[in-house]
Amino acid sequence: MDSEALDAYSLAVTTVAAEMTPHVASVRLARGGGSAVVFADDGHLITNAHVVGRDRRGTATFSDGTERSFAVVGTDPLSDLAVLATEGDAPGAARLGDADKLVVGQLVVAVGSPLGLAGSVTAGVVSALGRSLPVRTGNAGRVIENVIQTDAALNPGNSGGALADSAGRVVGVNTAVAGFGLGLAVPVNATTRRIIDTLLVEGRVRRAYLGVVGVPAPLPDEVAEHTGQRAGLRVVEVVPGGPAQQAGLHAGDLILTVGRARVADAQDIQRQLFGEVIGTRLPVTVLRNGAMVDVIANPAELAA
Repeated sequence: MDSEALDAYSLAVTTVAAEMTPHVASVRLARGGGSAVVFADDGHLITNAHVVGRDRRGTATFSDGTERSFAVVGTDPLSDLAVLATEGDAPGAARLGDADKLVVGQLVVAVGSPLGLAGSVTAGVVSALGRSLPVRTGNAGRVIENVIQTDAALNPGNSGGALADSAGRVVGVNTAVAGFGLGLAVPVNATTRRIIDTLLVEGRVRRAYLGVVGVPAPLPDEVAEHTGQRAGLRVVEVVPGGPAQQAGLHAGDLILTVGRARVADAQDIQRQLFGEVIGTRLPVTVLRNGAMVDVIANPAELAA
């Protein structure tokens, strides 16, 4: 490649494409297909749960034409992530980044198999961060929080492929085409890594829930000065009969901490609600009528 003939943008995209393409496979299953990314040197891949569906086996084809059978290790519909294990050698792992460090306007490159065309590369920018993506798990509706929005062109088949930054690190797993010039990706961050690790060991992710719906809200100046915290989560709805209602939480409460961890948005709460807190005593601090109130919730298991 003659780098002198390329402008800086083209050079960045071609460099990322050359690094990422060998680690992204086109996957075929009985009910369809998509893309997947090698994230471990032992041949494990990550893709979308909706790409896998209920299938348990399939075939991965890499950019050099190599085909490998794979088995589904586990799926997590709530995060739309799934882990696959290839049989036989696979390319080394792609480098994983941290989506929490992304900024709006940053260059990103999508690599996948749109319409079955393996090794396709598109580029764009991070259009927005912190989006919510409604999904269906069984008969219930759920929401994937903190989703990345990009204008990198995505098409059916891109799902499960890589969204990489200009350093060639995977910062997202492409998951949806929401419209022309509007694609969405599940972020790769500490929470994602925890989900992947759990799927590798247990094949599924158990989650707890409190039963609250909230929106980020600023704290009053005097409370912010006292706590060093600028925002909390304003409760707009409490699920009847849920753990939050049983603990005495009300609409209008401003949640400051859950499990002693500060809360500024719904993602902060979800980070606390993994399987180990099901049925435990979880302290919650709220601001109510200008006073700090401590309650104890007993999170229930979130039904699949």
